[in-house]
Amino acid sequence: MTSQVERIIGFYRSPLGKIARALLREEVLRFAGSVKGQRVLGLGFATPYMRFTLDTAERVIAAMPARQGASAWPREGPSHTVLCDPLEMPLTDAAVDLIIAVHAFEHVGDSEELMRELWRVSAPNARLIVIVPKRRGTWSSFDNTPFGDGHPFSKGQLERLLRDHSFVIEQWKDALYLPPSQRSLVLKSARFFERFGRLFGPTFAGVHCVLARKELFPAVTRRKRAERFVRVPALAPQHAVPLRHDGHRD
Repeated sequence: MTSQVERIIGFYRSPLGKIARALLREEVLRFAGSVKGQRVLGLGFATPYMRFTLDTAERVIAAMPARQGASAWPREGPSHTVLCDPLEMPLTDAAVDLIIAVHAFEHVGDSEELMRELWRVSAPNARLIVIVPKRRGTWSSFDNTPFGDGHPFSKGQLERLLRDHSFVIEQWKDALYLPPSQRSLVLKSARFFERFGRLFGPTFAGVHCVLARKELFPAVTRRKRAERFVRVPALAPQHAVPLRHDGHRD
């Protein structure tokens, strides 16, 4: 287990992490609806928000990036975790019906290539739930939580990224209005911060929560990787070279 995974797990075990998970899980459940008989893919570190899929979904996969490292999930039963490159996932075309991406988009160097890969592995009319830190939000400004790592997104950036790669936004919700603090007063007032913050719009929100649906035709074709030509010398079998009596070759 890498230090990055240990840091994320440690955050979700902390009082602030438990509250953040509860608040964001409400949005994930509302976006996802019923997943009965569906194939669900979690990308990044989405397992804190995926337990509701285990009992009803046809298949559940938690794909964790190789650079981040992986943690076995769930604790009971067989593990659903796969360690892979998010830009080249070991899945066939149109393999999943629902994708839940948390701690994923902000850590990928090539977000456009990631979108092409998500379009490839998602089935027709598949849904994509994305949770990313807000660019000018309080949570992305502090590094005491995993939402302070990586590249945060503005609303316009995320909208263009999804739209330009054939995902239509159906619902949008900003969340985590409470400050990223472990102080007991802040933790006890988490629900107050969420209700009060929404009165002022998304200004004080910490993350963007988006539900998008895949369109049938890709707006941007998948990038073709350049083939590399490697010259390999031909190695023909050689006969034994006779030695002279003085030990040197003829």
